[in-house]
Amino acid sequence: MSAYEPPLQSVRFLVNEVLKAPAALAAAGWEDATPDLFDAVLAQAGRLAVDVLLPLDRSGDEEGARVEGDGVRMPAGFGEAWRHWREGGWNGLAGDPAYGGQGMPALLDTLVTEMVCAANLAFSITPGLTQGAIRALAAHGDAAVKERCLPPMLAGDWTGAMALTEPQAGTDLGLLRTRAEPAGDGTYRLAGQKMFISSADHDLTDNLVHLVLARLPDAPPGTRGISLFVVPKRLSDGARNSWSVLSVERKMGLHASPTCVVSYDGAVGWMVGEPHRGLAAMFTMMNHERLFVGIQGIGVGERAAQAALTYARERVQGRAPGGGGTGGAGDPILHHPDVRRMVLTARLLADAGRALAGWVALWLDRAAKDPSLAEEAEDWAALLTPVVKAAGTDFGFEAAVLAQQVMGGHGYIRDNGVEQLVRDVRATQIYEGTNGVQALDLVQRKLGLHGGRPLMRMLDAVEDAAATLADDPATAELAEPLRSAADRLRGLAGWLRQEGRDPRDGAAGATDLLRLTALVAYGWMWGLTASAAAQRPDGYDPAFLDARIGLARVFMTRLLPETAMLEARIRSGYAGLDAGLPDRLEGVEG
Repeated sequence: MSAYEPPLQSVRFLVNEVLKAPAALAAAGWEDATPDLFDAVLAQAGRLAVDVLLPLDRSGDEEGARVEGDGVRMPAGFGEAWRHWREGGWNGLAGDPAYGGQGMPALLDTLVTEMVCAANLAFSITPGLTQGAIRALAAHGDAAVKERCLPPMLAGDWTGAMALTEPQAGTDLGLLRTRAEPAGDGTYRLAGQKMFISSADHDLTDNLVHLVLARLPDAPPGTRGISLFVVPKRLSDGARNSWSVLSVERKMGLHASPTCVVSYDGAVGWMVGEPHRGLAAMFTMMNHERLFVGIQGIGVGERAAQAALTYARERVQGRAPGGGGTGGAGDPILHHPDVRRMVLTARLLADAGRALAGWVALWLDRAAKDPSLAEEAEDWAALLTPVVKAAGTDFGFEAAVLAQQVMGGHGYIRDNGVEQLVRDVRATQIYEGTNGVQALDLVQRKLGLHGGRPLMRMLDAVEDAAATLADDPATAELAEPLRSAADRLRGLAGWLRQEGRDPRDGAAGATDLLRLTALVAYGWMWGLTASAAAQRPDGYDPAFLDARIGLARVFMTRLLPETAMLEARIRSGYAGLDAGLPDRLEGVEG
């Protein structure tokens, strides 16, 4: 099993020096969100991650969740881990105090979540989905639904899951067939089948709720005819509701997370929100989950980066070119340039991903207390949610594969745990909207939103960061690579808006454009980090501060140049994929 150490120094530096979160939160009305509060909560979360969750990661993977009798049984130890989670109040950390939550900032909850994901990705799914369900019910449920569901969910006595996908309806939810019939007493009876429902059932709690998309009898076709219902496992009298788990999916990874096929056979449910407006209500949950899934990738990337560095320092193999090793029969492989490249890349991606997710969470926190910041916060969330989700998971997977490559054969066998990271994190690129869907969302909706205002906000912020870098001799050389990459993004956004352009060009380059946007955003985060380190704040090891600037330099010189290649691919447009081939690609079979 790969080890994990909560990155408390890096997180503290991010919160206090890069994001300057305590001051920003205090100005918005979060007077209690002090550096001491962040330090205390994160230290406690780190102990939970290492002492309780990490030891169950491999055993849970080997045992897996399974259907027994009338429900799902979790692997040994998960029930006790959930007891620790519930008794620690972690499920309600950022919840509304009116329903029993602690009212902490989302930024703090985001950083806690990353540690949980790093230690045990399978465990993280149940609380992560519950948080999204809480937000959807709080935003769209009526008073009765809120009173029924929110207190036990925030207490950790109930959990939540989302039931969207059907065999014939994945991304295209307009094709779903699950029906909801009014019962005449304010409730509905749901009938249909759903699949790929993470944490649909378990024995961690006595009750849980599904947020189910279904159609009323008079529903119009397509997505305009979808309503949202909350469907509990147990009714108020304790009786089991009329739905059952048909199977637990057999998956590549995440074996300890029950992904279920569920049949609803007249199950009792309550409507959430307005009739035929269920998809809009569900997006409250989905957008939260997309940020959460990005954090899952970032957490795995952090653990992979740690594993790669530890192994590369300890493994002695061959003589490194240029020396610099021990002078013995071999050198630690960290001195081999290609191994050094992989170790540094994993570290660069994890730290920048954490910073970008933290930026979004901080803006949402500020707007929650100060309505005058709502427009800007909405711009940041709209633009960066698909980036955090897709880049966080793409780069998390890349970091896990890099760690596996650093370890060679030892990374491919089970003993060292990295192969499990590769298997587990792979799902994050697929669920909550595949990363290709996130890329289409970015290109087709977010880049042009409000006349391009969110993108202009980011590009202006990148320019400000570059100017700050240029003004300090310690970081001046980092400014021009960042500006050049941002200019590529600005130019491509304009190129896509040109009249007469093939409408397929944007879709053909969407994944590349999301990656380019992510590299610019990650470079921006490294620019902010380097500038903060150059100020030499008190309380940090000088070597740590020097490393922040050094890592930023590596990012600007080794990773940002990829934006030039991405620009060339994007500008090739759909024609670059067409090349005169027939639509059905006859003759391409091999």
